[in-house]
Order: sequence, then structure tokens, then C-alpha cells
Amino acid sequence: MSETRPRSNRSGVPGIARHGRLQKSHATVTVLKFLAAALAVVLVSGASVAGIALSQIKANIKTVTLVGETEGPPPQLGAFDGGFNLLLVGSDTRKGQGAYAGKDDGVLNDVTMLLHVSEDQTNAVAVSIPRDMVVPIPACPREDGKGNYGAMSAQPINNTLAYGGLPCTVLTVKALTGLDIPFAALITFQGVIDMSTAVGGVPVCINGPLRDKYSEIDLPAAGTYTLSGFQALAFLRSRHGVGDGSDLGRISSQQVFLSSLVRTVKSDSTLTDFTKLFGLATAASKNMTLSKNLSNLNTMVSIALVLKKIPLNRISFVQYPGTTGVGGVYAGKVAPIVSAANALFAKIKADEPFSLDSGTGRGSIPDPNAPASTAPSASAAPDAAASDAPEVLPGVLGQTAADYTCSKVNN
Repeated sequence: MSETRPRSNRSGVPGIARHGRLQKSHATVTVLKFLAAALAVVLVSGASVAGIALSQIKANIKTVTLVGETEGPPPQLGAFDGGFNLLLVGSDTRKGQGAYAGKDDGVLNDVTMLLHVSEDQTNAVAVSIPRDMVVPIPACPREDGKGNYGAMSAQPINNTLAYGGLPCTVLTVKALTGLDIPFAALITFQGVIDMSTAVGGVPVCINGPLRDKYSEIDLPAAGTYTLSGFQALAFLRSRHGVGDGSDLGRISSQQVFLSSLVRTVKSDSTLTDFTKLFGLATAASKNMTLSKNLSNLNTMVSIALVLKKIPLNRISFVQYPGTTGVGGVYAGKVAPIVSAANALFAKIKADEPFSLDSGTGRGSIPDPNAPASTAPSASAAPDAAASDAPEVLPGVLGQTAADYTCSKVNN
């Protein structure tokens, strides 16, 4: 681990998500919301090393067929046409995960993140769904192809991976959001370890000593740390050490890491370094399972080209609106805030611009030492001359990849 001077987030200004159209899991093995950036890494890396070692990368990738997914002719290599939705799922499987695995045989999706790219390909928003959020689970096909598991009315969403694999998680999120999801990817926690190492570490700011005996993170003082390998995973796993100790606090703390990771991946020091790019692509492909359509290399590279060109201030990380402290089926879990969620997904479906509510969430704060160049700009705030400034969505929290934030420690 290396330590540098503390840095900080721009702001206090609500983030903007612009979408205007032109035409029970064990704490020691949680896979966290590294996923949106992780897939972007392997896709961008795939584009960069295409023609050098894509066959090797392809050989590493495992695939699964989603419900209703059919194989058509391979797409032509080029720019992806229009917008798309991609579900990123993190598995807490211990199988094949080395020294950090533990002995529990459970397989849960500790990470469920929906990535939406707008129709005009100028904006992206990644919605993190709390692993403890209680939702309906539809009937899901059995892995052996012999019939379906029955539907359930109220279960934590992180049960879906064990219940029917990646196809079941996709079906659940489709029903929850009303969005079509043609692409999906699953990654193990070993992938988080390997990819954070391959990129050379991710700078992460904290506002005080961060210690969590459950995740085994121990950062002694406020400041910015460059985290890689097991330390990166331990930071992402930390629940008790950040925010208010809840799953919601952990999500906003993880978004500190995600925004920094995206900045790192999109920097010239990464995109021009073949060793890093090939290492990222290899690490990701060895630890990922992709839906059949996404596993096509032409599709991967075409999507990568879209993600690569989206500006940092137009990549938003938001939380699915939820709350704790509700009784009944939500006791000890997260209850969705239905009105706020409906407003969020109505905007996403219509590709309409919206502004995030003030605040980044329970587990993060603006970085007081953010580089001056990241001060709020016209491109990241509503157009002062516009009479139809983006609507603020109450209860929708998060940040953009351009925002410098610090993880808020739980004292």
C-alpha cells in the first residue's frame, strides 16, 4: 500500500445524470460493487489488445444462456448501435478462490448493479441494488433445464444467484426495474483482487482511521491510499467500518472506489500501457461468466468503444432508493422506496436528464482536497440558460465518476 496526500471531492453540488436523446452473505467473502468498472475495464482492454491476444482472452471466458436469449449471426465489429442495459453481478462463491475463500459453500449475489447507456451514447448510469433489499423473485428455470423454481413474494435479492443462477438474477431485476436486459456478467471476488492489482492500484480517500475486523481492512489515518489486491477487496467488503454500518452505507463508500477506478482506467497512464491493459483483460476474463450474447468478442469490443468515449461527468453511480428500520418482511433488511425508484427508472427508460438529490449517501462525503480542475463546471451542472433544468429526484443518491469523494468512516 502506498499513501499520498489527502485529496477530496468536488462539490456539495448534486450530480447530473444526463440522458437526453438525439433521435445472507458471509462478510469475509463479499464481492463488491467493483463490477460496472470491472466490466468496462475488460471491454476497453479487449478493444486495446484486439488482434494481439483476443483468442487467449476468449478462451478464458465462461458463458451462460439467459432466459429467452437466442444466438444470431456474429455482429460486425464496430460501434454499438444505440443504448443498452447490462447487469453486473458479483458472486461470493468460495470455489476456486484461493486463500481468501473460507469454507462456506453458499453462493449469493452480494453485488447487483444495472448499467444503462443512453440511446445517444453520451451518458451512462450504474444503479446499485442493495444486496439486502427484499423484492419479489419470479419463477426461475432450474439449472438442469427441467422446469422452474416457484416464484417467491419477498426475499433478499442476493438469494437469486443461489436460487437459479445468473439467469434468475436477470429475471428478478427485469421485473423490478421494467427494463430489458440483453447482457449480463458475473465476477468472483478473486477477479476484484487480480484486476485492482493489474491496474496498479486504485487511489481511495478516507476521512479518518478505517478499521474493520470483519473485512480485515486497517487504514490508520485520514488520507488517500492506493489500494490493490486483497486490500482493495477488504476496503470494498467493509460494512461495519464505514457509514452507519449498513448495506446502504457500504454502497456509497464503494462508489468512492468505483469513481476513482473509472478515472484510473480511463487515464492515459492505463490506456497507453499494454502490460496493464493485457493484465486487466486477462484477470477479468479468468474470473468472469458472461451471457452468451455478451461473450462475442465483436460485441465486447463494440460496447467498449461506447464506454470509452463517455465523459467522466456523464458516468453516474446511483443507489436504488431504499431504507432500513422497516418492520415485517423488511425487518433487518432494506425496504425499497417505491415512489423514488419509480421516478428514477421512468427517467432512465425515457433517457431523460435528471439531477441527483443532494448528498452522496451514508458512507461518503465530498473530498475537501479535490483537485481544482474538478471544480463543478457547466458540463456537470444544469445549464443556467435552460428553462427546463434537469429535475431533481428526491431520495436518489450517488455521484459521477468525475466527483472526488472520501469514504466516511464509522466511528
